[in-house]
Amino acid sequence: MTVSIVHAHTAPKPVGAYPHARRVGNLLFLSGVGPRSAADNSIPGNIYDTNGALSGYDIAAQCHAVFANVRAVLEASGARWEDLVDVTVFLTDMAKDFAIYNRIYAEYFNIAQPCRTTLGISALPTPIAIELKCIAALTD
Repeated sequence: MTVSIVHAHTAPKPVGAYPHARRVGNLLFLSGVGPRSAADNSIPGNIYDTNGALSGYDIAAQCHAVFANVRAVLEASGARWEDLVDVTVFLTDMAKDFAIYNRIYAEYFNIAQPCRTTLGISALPTPIAIELKCIAALTD
């Protein structure tokens, strides 16, 4: 059975001691992926006040960024978007963000249709509004 760890140089660095993904046999398990930029660790769509405190965010910008980061990890793993079989989504404000996120999700998953669970949670480890946990099934 193939077991390997994946570190994607085109995705943001993990915020802890874990890999971007781990392949076990034909399954690829992605660690939680957020919308941070791989280039400078900034968070697309975040708005800060003059004291540097988070005052708002653009969930659409974060959705597009998180999907791009998931794609980067998949590609570094030798997988494709269409290989995704399960996606768990964490939103920090389900009431405010679900409709926008759901619309954008449908744009990215119009052909590939993995199973999906969406959870509303109170916080994530960094000041992001969305994180994805994904599983892909590989054919080789």
